[in-house]
Amino acid sequence: MTRDAQFEQGLQMRQQVMGEAFVDKAFANVDAFTAPLQEFVTRNAWGTTWCRDGLDLKTRSLLTLSMLTALGRATEIKGHVRGAINNGATMREIQEVLLHAAVYCGMPLAIDAFRSAHEVLKEMGQIDG
Repeated sequence: MTRDAQFEQGLQMRQQVMGEAFVDKAFANVDAFTAPLQEFVTRNAWGTTWCRDGLDLKTRSLLTLSMLTALGRATEIKGHVRGAINNGATMREIQEVLLHAAVYCGMPLAIDAFRSAHEVLKEMGQIDG
């Protein structure tokens, strides 16, 4: 992997938002086939878009959750729920984003998003019971 300033900035942002354990896990199984993808994501998503001024990290996280809901990406939602919590979002804010998405994205996608978010929020101790 080419570790230039943009990659390093992206890696730092990715660790800040998603948590070091999550990022370590993403890189743990990197091989010759998957290395270009991890490098691309770190440099181009985390090293550019996530580092821009104009939106705070919490807003970016909540927007990301809504877009992932629209796309039906349950696995990615799980990671980004952790990121949203790390960026200061509350369980209630995540809940409201997913409810809002139900109207615009459709009930089945929102139900899947709620399932994914619930699993992570419970693991993180954000939900009682």
